[in-house]
Amino acid sequence: MISPVTTEKSERAQSVGKYTFLVSPDANKHQVARAVQDLYGVSPVAVRIMVRRGKSVRFGRVSGRRKSTKRAIVTLKAGDSISFLEG
Repeated sequence: MISPVTTEKSERAQSVGKYTFLVSPDANKHQVARAVQDLYGVSPVAVRIMVRRGKSVRFGRVSGRRKSTKRAIVTLKAGDSISFLEG
């Protein structure tokens, strides 16, 4: 786990028990679930993973690409929550 993602969309999802994290590119669902359990003390019900491809960018005449990121959406059972200020 690298860090929690705090966007408007991810904050709306937190109200229904879904938390978004930026994770290592080689992490899998089992590793993310274990990391959430170890770091925050809650056991996830489901873990969904997505890879966001880096956008193409230009710096004058030079074209490049932003880094791709891997995100995990962790669903907790009803009643469980994660406080990022404590973690």
